[in-house]
Amino acid sequence: MTDRYASFVQSGAGRALVKRLGLPDPPRLRRHTPGDPLLPGPVLLGAATGGRLAGPVTALLTAAGVDVRTGTGATPPAAGHDVSVADGPAGPAGGDERAGNGGAPAGSGTPARFGALVYDATGITDSTGLRQLYDFFHPQARSVLPSGRVIVLGTPPAGCGSPREATAQRALEGLTRSIGKEFGRGVTAQLVYVTPDGDAGTATSLEATLRFLLSGRSAYVSGQVVRVGTGPAAAPADWDRPLAGQVVLVTGAARGIGAAVARVLARDGAQVVALDVPAAGDALAAVVNAIGGTAVQLDLTTADAPTRLADHLADRHGRVDVVVHNAGITRDRTLGRMDADRWDAVLDVNLSSQERINDVLLERGLIPQGGRLVAVSSIAGIAGNRGQTNYATSKAGVIGLVDALAPALAGRGISVNAVAPGFIETRLTARIPLVIREAGRRMNSLAQGGLPVDVAETIGWLAWPASAAVSGNVVRVCGQSLLGA
Repeated sequence: MTDRYASFVQSGAGRALVKRLGLPDPPRLRRHTPGDPLLPGPVLLGAATGGRLAGPVTALLTAAGVDVRTGTGATPPAAGHDVSVADGPAGPAGGDERAGNGGAPAGSGTPARFGALVYDATGITDSTGLRQLYDFFHPQARSVLPSGRVIVLGTPPAGCGSPREATAQRALEGLTRSIGKEFGRGVTAQLVYVTPDGDAGTATSLEATLRFLLSGRSAYVSGQVVRVGTGPAAAPADWDRPLAGQVVLVTGAARGIGAAVARVLARDGAQVVALDVPAAGDALAAVVNAIGGTAVQLDLTTADAPTRLADHLADRHGRVDVVVHNAGITRDRTLGRMDADRWDAVLDVNLSSQERINDVLLERGLIPQGGRLVAVSSIAGIAGNRGQTNYATSKAGVIGLVDALAPALAGRGISVNAVAPGFIETRLTARIPLVIREAGRRMNSLAQGGLPVDVAETIGWLAWPASAAVSGNVVRVCGQSLLGA
């Protein structure tokens, strides 16, 4: 579906009209193409006094080919610096001589432009230390390139050593969400909480998270909080194919977001098992033929569906490393006008079928240690939506599934996460009346709808073996929608 307004804005006449009338100005987003560098420019890295992550992050980004410049409170680590997330401060305050003029060569007089600003806030232990955020971000607010990135690294409040530290670390959420709404031009902002009791899996998943959030894969993700814990995360041999050797099940894979997920995961090296109902058989076959996957035609609401699916996976593959619960339906009516069949159908497909499949696959041990469950929720499950009580209930239940299963499966080394899409340009949103559709597109920080590939890229990151220490997260793919914000 074409966003004609966004296309018009990119024209000369459109830009003049938008500026004159103060209309929404959707930027052209930077999306991922295989072989792209992580960023279009250098990273400016800063750290609060006593921060524990600036050194490891510098080493990780440098190894990934990123040009890292340092700002207030951070110095580059020595060669061979250990990439352990338990490291202490990066060094004394002070920085690269180029940081004073934003990373441009000293004395050049040329204002620097950065692909990203990254700030290690783990050293902030009380509210007075929050001033360091202002000191770093204030002079750099206009230095970020279009479609640039802002990432703040913190300590989970529950893992802090004192109430004052927890208070200060929680305050970081307000900072990043506000930056996401202020910087404009496609710049996104995220907060990444990293456990202070990290292990090798923590370091690997932090790298995976930074690679996702800095790249074009995260084009429509902004204002989010991601928690990196511990787990059996394994770095890939090739970051361009982070799912090589992995068996991945994608439900609802014949069209829309599901088809995009199947394509992205196959691109990243996965052996994709694509599932949809028999009525979608032709569309499903077209998807698997294009990606070299295999198809399963199955109605997940039948009583024997979980067993049949488990048998298929066991016989053909012996396991399933990643399960992507994408299958979903809508049957919209206001609650007072909704018949019971509409309620039952939506809850059964969108939520109960996920529980039944998980139960059988887990009981039979088909999801190994390091396995990942990724479910598709919705911002309707966070904010609610008129005429969608059944749908919103089911999608809120998906969030409940993540909350319940993530700690329960941690001991088995299985991560559980969800994505919550906002307005995504699909055949379903194309049916929405024009005025409501335009409101859905513009009511977010990026002033446009997302694409199915944006959801797929986010699911792909959560499906990577390197992301196994990322669990219990619900990541909104909504351009930082005002709904539920």
